[in-house]
Amino acid sequence: MDHAMYPPSGPEISRKRRELAPKQMEAFKAFSQAVFAEGALPGKTKQLIAVAVAHVTQCPYCIRGHTEAALRAGASEQELMEAIWVAAEMRAGGAFAHSALAIDTMHQHAEKSGGG
Repeated sequence: MDHAMYPPSGPEISRKRRELAPKQMEAFKAFSQAVFAEGALPGKTKQLIAVAVAHVTQCPYCIRGHTEAALRAGASEQELMEAIWVAAEMRAGGAFAHSALAIDTMHQHAEKSGGG
């Protein structure tokens, strides 16, 4: 199989996005610029957050783009890896926390069936 699961994002795809929905594309671009502008959080911190979130959402384009942006903003490889570990813990933590639903269901099932 020669075709990659995720095609490279290049000028052709960008042009098509703009062509199909120019107002939305412009609004998204302005929103993105506003979000990543220096503010209460420095740009490097925002990019480290974006790298962590990209790993949770599992967006390969975002992982590559925000990793590159974080490096350009001065993030170290160690900072990037720590951000990724934070994302991994949060994702795992969500599964752990939601186990309460399964445990509650087990408890309710046991009460209904006269067990446990």
